[in-house]
Amino acid sequence: MAKIIDGKKISTEIKEELKEQVAKLHEDGIEVTLAVIQVGNDPASTVYVGNKKKACAYIGIHSLAYELPEDVTEQELLDLVRELNAKPEVNGILVQLPLPEHIDEDLVIRTIDPDKDVDGFHPQSVGRLSIGLPGFVSCTPAGIIELLKRSEITIDGKECVIIGRSNIVGKPMGMLLLRENGTVTICHSHTPDLKATAKRADILVVAIGKAKFVNREYVKEGAAVIDVGMDRDENGKLCGDVDFEDVKEIAGAITPVPGGVGPMTIAMLMHNCVQSALDQNR
Repeated sequence: MAKIIDGKKISTEIKEELKEQVAKLHEDGIEVTLAVIQVGNDPASTVYVGNKKKACAYIGIHSLAYELPEDVTEQELLDLVRELNAKPEVNGILVQLPLPEHIDEDLVIRTIDPDKDVDGFHPQSVGRLSIGLPGFVSCTPAGIIELLKRSEITIDGKECVIIGRSNIVGKPMGMLLLRENGTVTICHSHTPDLKATAKRADILVVAIGKAKFVNREYVKEGAAVIDVGMDRDENGKLCGDVDFEDVKEIAGAITPVPGGVGPMTIAMLMHNCVQSALDQNR
């Protein structure tokens, strides 16, 4: 039976550590500030933004909320981003995705000052990661590394397989595992014999957006299985990309959904905000 990796508990530990750091910064007269921009009122985005605001309040980070109408023009959004770039008191800028179809997401991300890109999506942030320079790392992959380390799961020298090659999870996950000296394979829809490749993994990360896709046939006995999926099963219940009940019987460690990777994403966003304030006040 697998050890359950408790993302809620580990994210709380990180937030407590950040709370202490923020309190010390306050003593030095430095306030950490995150600006969050939401366009429209997509229900999932509203929940995410609400959770980010709660985390800021808990840690002591000042949050600025900009709630723009669905029909805001691209130019108006870009002007707001540039205005926040120019404000020295703003340490981090986050534009909640997805954006309405009439707005170029890529252009908006590229307009954010890389030194305030706490989501880690700017091409400069991605470039820094790929060549091993310090910079902001996409929050979900960074959170997964923390989950593994704080659960005492060794990455160095291990066979790591990622199913999914998105810019937000799959690709940066591969680079972070490489940075920790893992041997990395990234799989996708064109990978032949996916089961055989996945079954080699000591650490298996699944991020494909298909409910309960990965069962025990994909998993090596004793492997650590990290489920990034946020799906709904046939009954409308929240589940992951991994069939948790089936896989937990043979895995060595596994993240649940909910309560695994999700809380870590917000914890690492808060970490990036605090890091940004530290860097900007050196």
